[in-house]
Amino acid sequence: MPSQPDPRPEEETVRYEVADDIAWVYFNRPDKRNCMSPRLNRRMKQVLEELEFRDDVKVLVLTGEGTAWTAGMDLLEYFRMNEDKGLGAVRQSQRESYGWFERLRWYEKPTIAMVNGWCFGGGYGPLFGCDIAIAAEEAQFGLSEINWGILPGGGASKVAQELMPFRKAMYHAMMGENLTGRQAEEQGLITEAVPAERLKDRVLEICEALKKKDGHALRATKWVMRRIVDMTYDNALEYQIRTQEALHSFGGKEARKEATKQFLDEKSYKPGLGTFDTSKLQDG
Repeated sequence: MPSQPDPRPEEETVRYEVADDIAWVYFNRPDKRNCMSPRLNRRMKQVLEELEFRDDVKVLVLTGEGTAWTAGMDLLEYFRMNEDKGLGAVRQSQRESYGWFERLRWYEKPTIAMVNGWCFGGGYGPLFGCDIAIAAEEAQFGLSEINWGILPGGGASKVAQELMPFRKAMYHAMMGENLTGRQAEEQGLITEAVPAERLKDRVLEICEALKKKDGHALRATKWVMRRIVDMTYDNALEYQIRTQEALHSFGGKEARKEATKQFLDEKSYKPGLGTFDTSKLQDG
């Protein structure tokens, strides 16, 4: 029997909860290994926008329901059904998916990919979009496109080439062989791999550390790190100087003065060993 479209309503393709200043966002098509349909892509962009400027969200974690993070793009709904509708439908779906990938890359808050299972193909887009990626050692990463006659598109090839050594990325894209979480860490595709039973605890540790830092400085830092990838040293230096100046207009000057006071005058923290007490800044 041919595959049928998922009857799940669009608003149920993504779910989220906010607790202790952390937004936990879930791909929510577990029976489909959380593959991304046009409806999921539209809903994900809405969810990201709903959460971005909430005062009770300091960190966003993107994960998957069930045993997968995301198996990539939905072959039936994203590819076959759109192609049957013509080029306009194809382009619309591309804009919707790439749109939320881009929103995630330049998100106002720190973002963490908590990769609990399969991460394939199109899933490399949001994987790259997140600032930090922590995966279960048992997770599987793959560019399987070559195995069904296409190239790893949708930015997936660029993500592999950007994050992995060139020879490893080439092999990964051409062979269609999977990487475990541990191999993905060794080859630079993710930040860290941990045993599955430790995955959420490790992500929580990182969230707690990020929550203590100044939000304006975090935003400026992540944007600088992404922008300077293709810059010369001189251009990157100039960009960092100008970004720091801009940061001063968004609370950075006050944060820097408070941190300096705590270090030099109060001697209550050391920058190399921890974060200054941002609650004093907020109370002031």
